[in-house]
Amino acid sequence: MSLLAAITQQCHKTPNKTALQDAQSQLSYAELEQRLRHLSSLFKPGQRIAVAMDRGVDAASTILAIVYAGACYIPLDLKNPPARLRHIIEDAQPTAVIGLGNKPDWLPNSITWQPFQIPAQQQDIYPAEPESLAAILYTSGSTGHPKGVALSHRAMRNFADWAGDTFALSAADKIASLAPFYFDLSVFDLFASLSRGATVSFIPQALTLSPSRLSQWLAENAISTCYTVPSLLAFLTLKGDLANTPLPQLRQILFAGEVFPTATLKTLTTLLPQTEFYNLYGPTETNVCCYWPVERSRLTDNRPIPIGIAAADADLKIAPNSGELWVKSANNFSGYWQQGKLHPAEFKDGYYPTGDKVSLNACGEYTYHGRLDRMLKCAGFRVEPAEIEAAFLAHPHVAQCAVIGLADPTAGQRPAAALVLSQNTPLADIMLPLRKRLAAYMLPSQIKIIDRLPTLNTGKIDYSALTELFK
Repeated sequence: MSLLAAITQQCHKTPNKTALQDAQSQLSYAELEQRLRHLSSLFKPGQRIAVAMDRGVDAASTILAIVYAGACYIPLDLKNPPARLRHIIEDAQPTAVIGLGNKPDWLPNSITWQPFQIPAQQQDIYPAEPESLAAILYTSGSTGHPKGVALSHRAMRNFADWAGDTFALSAADKIASLAPFYFDLSVFDLFASLSRGATVSFIPQALTLSPSRLSQWLAENAISTCYTVPSLLAFLTLKGDLANTPLPQLRQILFAGEVFPTATLKTLTTLLPQTEFYNLYGPTETNVCCYWPVERSRLTDNRPIPIGIAAADADLKIAPNSGELWVKSANNFSGYWQQGKLHPAEFKDGYYPTGDKVSLNACGEYTYHGRLDRMLKCAGFRVEPAEIEAAFLAHPHVAQCAVIGLADPTAGQRPAAALVLSQNTPLADIMLPLRKRLAAYMLPSQIKIIDRLPTLNTGKIDYSALTELFK
């Protein structure tokens, strides 16, 4: 069964239920199916179509129509510099780019610009093969250039089915969607949610800078499920006025993409006692391969939360020499899309090496210890930034922390830390327990107290912007 089959079945099952809504418009499931029939006539099976539209009903229905037609969608981040957008287009070599208004300057003349419009003609759903590509999501690459992660119908459908079952999604749910479409969290918002008849409501982008208004929006829209990144949830915890904004309909919060400071998560679970929390883990190449239903009784300030147990029937193992997590899953990507063609994924005996260091705790759950490629070399010692971050976050007044490495002519690198505090506290009081917990070479050479950690458009921490703060 193709990725869209479950959604079209839902269109017949609950035709009058709202499927998508944003601040300007909404579509019922019946209206969504009609739009998919019409929009999909613009595309042909096997084509690659880039989507240059901001998050919302029009962009979502365009993406669904591309998949409906058996084509592959490539969502673009319009906040990217023109040079990066042009690089992605030249690398992806799509058949066309669809968007609003006139052809943008960054689009090469060799690529067709398709203005968004709903044609009169229509067509039926294309029965795509499980291994045919449904999406190419461009992420930051280790080479300094973005790389396209190619996802099949099989991979996205497997995740959508698992998420729908695990989180008991149904037509009674209202999903708050904030993830950009080039971020893999959006697969949950679009495909898992709509396949179960839920309503997907797009959070206005401006509310991410006003957490108290975001809390009100969640209440007014009776949101039941939200899947986002810890950075936003930490901001909501500190300044969202949740103590005075009841959210009785919010039955679950899912978070992924980065480490959630335990003390901040503990505060949030106290503010939302009726809400269940889930920590989801996995790189874009595997989507979610681990998850942990948060146990409030195990949230202690000085202990990072686990990433949990295998998700979506994944087979996991730890490389004995490096502690790297390897993943074998139906969620796994097909390969990297580069220079207009697919370079099949190189697996080790069927396992994808994540580049993340993990271990098993006493409960048999996986615990995350940071990226192997974030490792610093300080005066000849190997230093994991995650270990320093965990030490800072053990202090009850440190709400967020991010550690980077600064070049040092005598030591190779020196750690530097940016902190967000929940209340004013002398830095000496924060450093005192660190000196007892960390080796001298692990102590940050510089520390900055800031109001909020800089983030990318995905909501993840922007480590490049952090580095600029220390220059």
